[in-house]
Amino acid sequence: MFNRPPGSGRCPRRDRGISLVESIVFIVVVSIGVTGVVILFNQLTRSSVDPVVRKQALAIATSLLEEVQLRGYTWCDPDDTAVFSATSAAGCTVPEVIGPEGGETRYADPRFDNVSDYDGFSMAGANLRDVTGTVIAGLGSYSANVSVTQPAGASLLASIPATDQLLIVVSVSGPAGVNVSLSGYRTQYAPNQP
Repeated sequence: MFNRPPGSGRCPRRDRGISLVESIVFIVVVSIGVTGVVILFNQLTRSSVDPVVRKQALAIATSLLEEVQLRGYTWCDPDDTAVFSATSAAGCTVPEVIGPEGGETRYADPRFDNVSDYDGFSMAGANLRDVTGTVIAGLGSYSANVSVTQPAGASLLASIPATDQLLIVVSVSGPAGVNVSLSGYRTQYAPNQP
């Protein structure tokens, strides 16, 4: 056994506790670690809503792209009497051009009746509506835009002439800076194409 001489005042090395400097260093190291964990947890919590917002933006974009792709794409405007008999755009009384014709809208007659009518179409906030014109509740912080163009250069549909196809791009913006963009092609349906 170790016997300490009386009145020496010094403890043997193994009986001493931690010093003040060691305590402060320990507190600083633990504080840095806890701060890092709290920052990481805070970022994860903030971004946990992000998948819901992205999924909603994707649903809006998918729905609008499908709606556009389901419209006709012919040489003549679908209201033209020569729509099914024309053998080229020259045979149309009202040739189809990119953009809406004659005051056509998405919601009221005369309605969009061709893919190209949707070029430049946009809706946002309280104007975010389904195809029947009904406002979709809860989507006030989203906006959607449609662009319809003829593809420039090589497209995915290389066997079809660029003049007979349209590139449709639907872009949707949502809260927290979420942006979704979908694109699709629509080829021309011309019953009397040579």
